[in-house]
Amino acid sequence: MMVPAVLLLLGALTAVAAPRLIARADWPDREPVVALWAWQCVVVAVLLCCALSMTLSAAAAWQAVRGHVFAPAPQAVVEAYGLGPTGPWAAATAVALACGGLWSGAMLVREIVRARVRRRSRQAELLVRAPLLPGEEATGGRLVVLEGKRPDAWWLPGAAPRLVVTTAALRRLKGRQLDAVLAHEQGHAQARHDWLLHSSSALATGFPQVPVFAAFQDEMHRLVELAADDVASRRFGRLTTALALVELNEERGVFGPAPTPQANVPQRVNRLLTPPDRLSAARRLRLTAAASLVPVIPVLVTLVPGLRALG
Repeated sequence: MMVPAVLLLLGALTAVAAPRLIARADWPDREPVVALWAWQCVVVAVLLCCALSMTLSAAAAWQAVRGHVFAPAPQAVVEAYGLGPTGPWAAATAVALACGGLWSGAMLVREIVRARVRRRSRQAELLVRAPLLPGEEATGGRLVVLEGKRPDAWWLPGAAPRLVVTTAALRRLKGRQLDAVLAHEQGHAQARHDWLLHSSSALATGFPQVPVFAAFQDEMHRLVELAADDVASRRFGRLTTALALVELNEERGVFGPAPTPQANVPQRVNRLLTPPDRLSAARRLRLTAAASLVPVIPVLVTLVPGLRALG
């Protein structure tokens, strides 16, 4: 029964090699949407390796599980997987991987609950700072202007999403710069970047010792901003979007020598002012297809013994 071990080895190899290959490539900053897809495919492939290895290990360890997994399969297929006596390692592997899966689910639920609590807190704060007028209803896509000394703008997701802008931002942003900022935030909302951030945070928090999940979280935070920058720049121009970023973040010290939570803003501005050449449509398609094949590999490895038996 070598397939579970091969799957675990394949998952470890993918977790180590794929992030390094992406980091060495020159196209992620040029095509952040493709890079986002590639990272998701890598993480899904790693999780699939663990899930399939857990399933086959459980089938090898317990007859009841084997009956459910291979119920419609001919006897030759079952024999091809060598589900004979395996000793205690199969049960231990299945239990360990199942615990990892349950822990991942728990971390994701916790992240979603925390996000909802934060969203409700910010919505309550909005009602205090910008109360509804008599007869006014909170409708989806409502633009909220808050009195504030710091220029800022953000999208608050939820059943009734709201785009929030401070009065300081309205005073500082000139011409179409405000439109570029709004387009940036709408790009986040339309692509549901909040779900990517929740998923990456859950994996990185649940498994802090796994480098691929930490890298996944860091890259999600960086790439979603680049993708939203591109949405704004395609509609209102790169120079306008870059100037809007500068106006929003200049007072936060992000352009100074000391590191700040928004330390990637100068790199984003430089990218907008000196845009790299986009990849051709054919190359983007090839990269997307190649990334899509990564999660297919664990499935093929799992099916090889059965396909051979049927062939």
